[in-house]
Amino acid sequence: MIVVDYGGSVFPIIAHSPWNGLHLADFVMPFFLFVVGISIALKAPNRPEATWKAVGRAAKLFLLGILLQGGFLHGLNSLTYGVDLERIRLLGILQRISIGYIVGALCEIWLSRRTRREVGILKSYYLHWFAAFAIIAVYLGLLYGLYVPDWQFFVPGEGYSDLPVKCSVRGDVGPACNSAGMIDRFVLGINHLYAKPVYKNLKECNISSDKVVPESAPSWCHAPFDPEGLLSSLTAAVTCLIGLQYGHVLAHLQDHKGRLENWCGFSVAFLVLGLFLALLGFPINKPLYSISYMLITSATAGITFCALYLLVDIYGYRWLTLPLEWMGKHALSIFIIVSSNLAVIVIQGFYWKSPENNLMNCIVSLFVHR
Repeated sequence: MIVVDYGGSVFPIIAHSPWNGLHLADFVMPFFLFVVGISIALKAPNRPEATWKAVGRAAKLFLLGILLQGGFLHGLNSLTYGVDLERIRLLGILQRISIGYIVGALCEIWLSRRTRREVGILKSYYLHWFAAFAIIAVYLGLLYGLYVPDWQFFVPGEGYSDLPVKCSVRGDVGPACNSAGMIDRFVLGINHLYAKPVYKNLKECNISSDKVVPESAPSWCHAPFDPEGLLSSLTAAVTCLIGLQYGHVLAHLQDHKGRLENWCGFSVAFLVLGLFLALLGFPINKPLYSISYMLITSATAGITFCALYLLVDIYGYRWLTLPLEWMGKHALSIFIIVSSNLAVIVIQGFYWKSPENNLMNCIVSLFVHR
């Protein structure tokens, strides 16, 4: 995520896809959720106590996400901090991970049916699969079944009044008239959504080099949209449940061959199904976290996990992945310090006479002149 955040402007192919499609950055969130799912394959002898612990962890992660991405800590081009509560962003990366985590944890705690007699993985955790299918059914019903009326919004500071967006459709999966955006606008409020959605990079929006959308662009190009919204969080949670099943294989099977056979079977099945749905017309879309996107990225995460397991646990090439192991152990700290620009904000606090002459600007200027 650090690589694509700071290098995406130089190499657009690694940055997030503006709408449909897959770029390198679009694999990061599913990989996070997949690994979260693997990590919560656990035994919970005291279910109420385990539930309270899981809820507490999820709540802390959610609140930390609001602090880091809600707008309180401003970006690189601002030398102030603080946020108008009427415009604080409520959802974000850590909030999505917390939602996926709590769904996976509650399924593991309350829906596991393990017995003393050895039974198959699918039979032991069939209620997990039922929960996943139920979540997918709700997602599809809301995405394709809800009617999206015409709507309008106000862009502060742009010099013009409310901008109308013509919709009056059902089942649209474009950036302007999808039901995911409508749900977020209705439940959260449009002022609490992400103000710089990546779909502004679409050709229709004709964004300039300094990231300004011209007034001549379609009205929806100016609108906020949250890629970590409520509806898309449903299928994101399913990714966590898929990772949980890989964790069950790891916990119940002791031989390498059996583990790899199960993991590869899952991965190939998800990949084939995801590609088949894409061919049927279900778009591969990260902002909507579409079914095809969820299946393909989960399969890719599973294949990557198999490759690392083969490399490290079976062949013993542990030294090759030591940097990754260190990052994995300190993932949250790295995210807070680097990806959330906390380190940059601290460096900006040191300046000479004027805040504009801060240490960060000096470092940037040094590299630019080189």
